[in-house]
Amino acid sequence: MDQTLMDDAYSRSGYIVDLHDRTIFPGRCRVLNGVVDRIEPADEVPDQFLLPGLIDAHVHVESSMLPPSEFARVAVVHGTVGSVSDPHEIANVLGVDGVDYMLDDSQRVPFRFAFGAPSCVPATPFETAGAEIDADAVEALLDRQEIPYLSEMMNVPGVLNGDPDVRAKIEAARRRGKPRDGHAPGVRGADARVYAEAGIQTDHECVAIEEAREKLDAGMKIAIREGSAAKNFDALIPLIDEAPERIMFCSDDKHPDDLADGHINVLVRRALDRGYNRFDVLRAACVHPVEQYGMNVGLLREGDPADFIIVDGLNTMNVLETHVGGVQVADRGESLIDRTSSAVVNRFEAGPIEPAELRVPADGARIRVITASDNELVTGEEIADATLQNGAAVADPQRDLLKIAVVNRYRDAEPSVAFIRGFGLTEGALASSVAHDSHNVVAVGASDEALARAVNAVIDARGGISAADANGETKLLPLPIAGLMTDEPYPDVARAYTQLAGFAQTRLGSSMDAPFMTLSFMALLVIPQLKLSDRGLFDGDAFHFVDRFVDG
Repeated sequence: MDQTLMDDAYSRSGYIVDLHDRTIFPGRCRVLNGVVDRIEPADEVPDQFLLPGLIDAHVHVESSMLPPSEFARVAVVHGTVGSVSDPHEIANVLGVDGVDYMLDDSQRVPFRFAFGAPSCVPATPFETAGAEIDADAVEALLDRQEIPYLSEMMNVPGVLNGDPDVRAKIEAARRRGKPRDGHAPGVRGADARVYAEAGIQTDHECVAIEEAREKLDAGMKIAIREGSAAKNFDALIPLIDEAPERIMFCSDDKHPDDLADGHINVLVRRALDRGYNRFDVLRAACVHPVEQYGMNVGLLREGDPADFIIVDGLNTMNVLETHVGGVQVADRGESLIDRTSSAVVNRFEAGPIEPAELRVPADGARIRVITASDNELVTGEEIADATLQNGAAVADPQRDLLKIAVVNRYRDAEPSVAFIRGFGLTEGALASSVAHDSHNVVAVGASDEALARAVNAVIDARGGISAADANGETKLLPLPIAGLMTDEPYPDVARAYTQLAGFAQTRLGSSMDAPFMTLSFMALLVIPQLKLSDRGLFDGDAFHFVDRFVDG
């Protein structure tokens, strides 16, 4: 559909949901030149509801494996009209050029993206990223009008200990009156208060309601997260009753198959099904992100940009129409945004590896093991007896004891190798260049041979996700844009991703619902506890490297 051919003036009728006056009434909304010109009562209206569009309060667009223009095409189908988007995934690969890429690509579609200035590139000094964005670069980004906030501050020790670089980034945003996003998994009590007093205003990492309550008490706002890996909605949704004006909804990371099925509309539906106040729920989904981040998004008031949706019912939240800036962008499950090709940018320098490079010499009999859980970003640590063969510690899939490897994508370097439980592979291996936050290649496998094949498939494609079985078959979804995204249409990407995940589950035996999403977080050092970077095994609680063997 050519959006330029739409009439300058049009009307929609139904039950108007006023989220400021907390009323619902039969009425007509008249749109003129992209703005809500008039809202007036009407005697007879269709059995449908008009309300402000939905906002994802914290998301990394790159995790959808789609560039912004394609992300928007699928998000609007579910009633999402805007997102608070942290571009630190691509920034870890390409630096400020990556931020510019997201901004440029996003401007080609009618959607309200709010991209922040990445605060932690790289996320820690304990890994190799493709770029660095220092305090001066953050300040320069914040000087731009199109950058409305400071993205999540993941360097919790830096905040708590008053690190000068961290403090400079937070103060740069504060001086400009721009919001400061947090990222503080497990930070509670006095530390939560120190973190908030440093100038951090939000957090999306709570997994337990007690933790969220302490952060609310410290003055922070909470974004309830329900993504493809981290699912915290059930634990946190009672906060809607306890602190209704300080709650938002977010996905954080949404893989393409999940995004095709639904977005923030699903969380609204679930909350309303449980009987929570409809205005509190809808304000969390529509109003609070707009107000927190100063987004240029209309809230269905006269004079606002005409950003609104029409649903068949507030409890069903089936989206009939989505409008952005007076342009209808979705109609009953079909995106009306024209598809356009996105540019391909990348940085990928590593060469292929050999199975022998993954060998772990036996420096002891007992090993530290990362314990991964489905639908969780947080990992644990176990001490286990190593399975030894020919002087080396090896994977033992019968004990769900797999190898995990991280391979530096930015230069040729020796792979970092450790052990992990939770993926349940009985054979083969999985690999991905989506590996938060530095996006080296992360892989788990039942043998060195399969691990090398899965990793090399990603390296040969200069980015992607792959799965290799024990018989030599390897499947790949290429991600040529920064090793994170593809320019293929979202239905094709969702289908290919679903098939690859199915291969991991049915052929390789993974017991996880989302094995690739979980895999992508196994190198994320700022989420406790035990993780692996390209430089070694890392304890996220103590914030230092640890040995693979405990008795060496």
